[in-house]
Amino acid sequence: MELVVLSGKGGTGKTTIATALSELAKNVMRIDCDVDAPNLYLFYKGKDIEKKNFIGGKKAVINESMCIKCCKCKTICKFQAIEEFSVNSFLCEGCGACVLVCPQNAIELKDEKTADTYITKLQNGIISRAEMEIGSDGSGKLISFLRRNGKRFNSNEKLTIIDGSPGIGCSVISSITECDAVLVVTEPTKSGLEDLMRVVGLCEHFGIFTMVCINKYDINEEMTKEIAKFIDDKGLALIGKIPYDDTVMKSINELKPITCYKDSKAENAIESMWSNIQKCIF
Repeated sequence: MELVVLSGKGGTGKTTIATALSELAKNVMRIDCDVDAPNLYLFYKGKDIEKKNFIGGKKAVINESMCIKCCKCKTICKFQAIEEFSVNSFLCEGCGACVLVCPQNAIELKDEKTADTYITKLQNGIISRAEMEIGSDGSGKLISFLRRNGKRFNSNEKLTIIDGSPGIGCSVISSITECDAVLVVTEPTKSGLEDLMRVVGLCEHFGIFTMVCINKYDINEEMTKEIAKFIDDKGLALIGKIPYDDTVMKSINELKPITCYKDSKAENAIESMWSNIQKCIF
């Protein structure tokens, strides 16, 4: 069983909730697919037991000693990546057109490392995660690898909780492909509703069972009602409403899951939400 936690944008509390659910579910597999801002591991004192280079693609490299400066490569490059007979690696997309037109065979495509991938061992499970190189893109290929990498340690078919990327881009699509259920975290604002609509539309396209929770629902109860109506009209499961709670910021600052604060209003609401999730997906 794979549960992916998503949000339409960053800052809605997605990682806080993914971490809390992981703690409440006890012995689970954790996969941090928010590769542009991975922070799930920060809440744990784990040990990295595996580290690998991730090759995300290829980049063109010009051998200056063989180059005759004919400019055919510069003319053919649609990404304007060739400047002064050298390749700007930030602009190069590795398409290989320059390799094909070079009369001297002075250009080749070389593997580009885009991230380090890790398996971090915790007291109760593992985290599959990545740290990207500066300037690299969070590709769907990397996220697919992180999911496969985590599955190698899931011989007992434990619940897998995936902290997905915000938005609806390639990385999100890669996070939800062939998953069992999605939990979308939204907040009671106009932009929150618009973001929710986009994420729900994506999940509908892929036919994935979708649940929704409204975080900080009590900061704008009129907007919460509007979001609840949208959820009802779509036939989705409103799985929980979490109140605003200063303790959440304390948990982030102290790098502890919100489940460590048993007097927290948000923690109590997330516990109730976890009970509702279990009824829906098990």
